[in-house]
Amino acid sequence: MNILDSIVEHKRVEVMKRKMKRPISNLRTMPFYGRQTNVITLSKLEDRPGIIAEFKRKSPSKGPINVDVDPVVVANQYLSAGAAAVSVLTDRDFFGGSFQDLQRVRDSNSDGVLLRKDFIIDPYQLHEASAYGADMILLIASILDRNEVAELALEAKSLGLNVLFEVHGADELEKYHPAIGYVGVNNRNLKTFGVDTNLSKNLIGQMPEGVLPVSESGLSGPEEIKRLYQAGYRLFLMGEAFMKEADPGKACAELIEQLKVV
Repeated sequence: MNILDSIVEHKRVEVMKRKMKRPISNLRTMPFYGRQTNVITLSKLEDRPGIIAEFKRKSPSKGPINVDVDPVVVANQYLSAGAAAVSVLTDRDFFGGSFQDLQRVRDSNSDGVLLRKDFIIDPYQLHEASAYGADMILLIASILDRNEVAELALEAKSLGLNVLFEVHGADELEKYHPAIGYVGVNNRNLKTFGVDTNLSKNLIGQMPEGVLPVSESGLSGPEEIKRLYQAGYRLFLMGEAFMKEADPGKACAELIEQLKVV
């Protein structure tokens, strides 16, 4: 069993326990549930690459990355630097995240776009995302079949949540559903954790019409981002490049400054 399979198996048990502890009827009473969500639009990107900056304490492949920083401080620094959105990990056991991280970041900033980053396999998790203040959720094609993608995308849309659909190859693009507005190519293979940015270059011509293309993970720096931007990508999800630094917000600001001239 590879790492991804282990995570998904663990997630099924985890979600089942959470359903028993806090039913959807309880989630619906939370202040952020059903709120008007914020959206990344092309007009907000100001004719330059948009960065989805990630807050991530650790990962299965890298272990601890930056466990001492405050998600509220980092997220607000990202947004102040001009990040198009902030990705917040909510998986606890493999990535060191929590719902508290997401909720605290939302409490501190009502205008920023927040992506709940997790392994979404059940509609219940979409209601959690709404309740804790997310604007977007991630659907990973490799852990879902086509019918599951459609079900989750439509449920997310009914809750006002935007969907980032993550693929690792052309075959996974076939699972796309029109309710999805963002399609991301993860350059990191979630089974081996190897990185190849050629995946993004190879798939840009196969993107569904009308979506905002996103390149995710393993991006080496501004020159590579600029090349992918010229190829057609508009958003770039980056986490470890910032989080491995003592001051992630400063690292994000420096990159965004370098991207102002494409």
